[in-house]
Amino acid sequence: MDGKELLERQRTYFKSGATKSVEFRIHQLQTLKKLLTQHEEEFVQAIYNDFKKPEMETYATELGILHNEISYVLKNLKKWAKPQKVSGILANFPSKNYAIAEPYGSVLVIAPWNYPVQLALLPLVGAIAAGNTAVIKPSELTPHTSAAIKDILGKWFKEEFVAVMEGGVETNQDLLAQNFDYIFFTGSTRVGQIVMEAAAKNLTPVTLELGGKSPCIVDETADLRTAARRIAWGKFVNAGQTCVAPDYLLIQSKVKNKFLEHFKETVRDFYGVNPKLSPDYPRIVNEAHFDRLEGYLGDGEIFYGGKTDRAELYIEPTVLVDVKEGSGVMEEEIFGPILPVLTYEKLADAIDIINSKSKPLSLYLFSKDSDTESVITEKCSFGGGAINDVLAHLGNHHLPFGGVGKSGMGAYHGKYSFDTFSHTKSIMKKPFWLDIPFRYAPYKGKLKWVKRVLK
Repeated sequence: MDGKELLERQRTYFKSGATKSVEFRIHQLQTLKKLLTQHEEEFVQAIYNDFKKPEMETYATELGILHNEISYVLKNLKKWAKPQKVSGILANFPSKNYAIAEPYGSVLVIAPWNYPVQLALLPLVGAIAAGNTAVIKPSELTPHTSAAIKDILGKWFKEEFVAVMEGGVETNQDLLAQNFDYIFFTGSTRVGQIVMEAAAKNLTPVTLELGGKSPCIVDETADLRTAARRIAWGKFVNAGQTCVAPDYLLIQSKVKNKFLEHFKETVRDFYGVNPKLSPDYPRIVNEAHFDRLEGYLGDGEIFYGGKTDRAELYIEPTVLVDVKEGSGVMEEEIFGPILPVLTYEKLADAIDIINSKSKPLSLYLFSKDSDTESVITEKCSFGGGAINDVLAHLGNHHLPFGGVGKSGMGAYHGKYSFDTFSHTKSIMKKPFWLDIPFRYAPYKGKLKWVKRVLK
């Protein structure tokens, strides 16, 4: 079945009104939660086959986030779906005013390879909650996981409601050529531009969850040992293949050496002297990405790590110092287990470096100085971030997750997902019993009264 036929089937199903019932949405979300539990081992194994990713990491960064999200949405969906009353204005007196969240219709979710289950199904939670049908296009770079998603969802959902289309570039092109009612894309900035261009032809609204070079700042007031542990975890989880991973480190020069010693010690604590033997350290997704990452190793001096094995798609957790200005590792999103380290003397210097690049998806600051925190959050534009931690903000469904500028547009998670996949329809209702004539022609002598009301 091609994209056109699938979309037509989903449109017909959506027009039947079946997806609009809140009870239907709740049942489908409960179904999604149930299948995640019953097929947990299959998802874990599929992800392991694609990344050699440990079960603990898979559950924490993929399945657990989905369970938490679904539980939160189920708890609040009835409230979100109700018409929301808003205040009226004097010019429309008397009137009742409210906003209704209605589904867009048939939505397309294009998922990336780095967290192939979470980033395919987390948008689906919002799409279902809002009352849409959905087509999911998983990444061809994680074939085991993509096949598992298609097989498992195909057993639990009718294709006219939720469908999965596997394939490569041709499948993406086929789907993007269709007139979906909404497109949700997670991936690179380059492909995001292609998606937005395709969407523009049909004036289709989009959410773009992209990436960029997310900075991590450590100043002299920080607890360096704790900072090293948190940054090492955030950088090397999933072997660094995380859109919100710290992409480069900006550290105040006077504490650089001490921090790096803590960092080296931490990596050994996490993965042992030889991380290649660790059951907790994943692999790079494919040879093309391995080659790209290996090329970055010459862009600075290797302080720690640097060992590689192409046959196993293994790149050791690596720290680069004395990084060459304008080199690839500082111009492109790394998306791997390589951490370039830059130093700064004054906070203004760090801010200049950050603001010389495109707006990042995330920013992290390690500091005990509240003034530093205020300056960074005021003077740097970024999608979201954390103070004295990394990545963890993504797991809070009360916070919106999304980028700005070249790191994306739109946001989701929790209520923000429901809002993303809903059109908010405004309604004003007036009674017949009072009809104030000042707005009608003839207008002579009425302007002064209009000016008093509308100011």
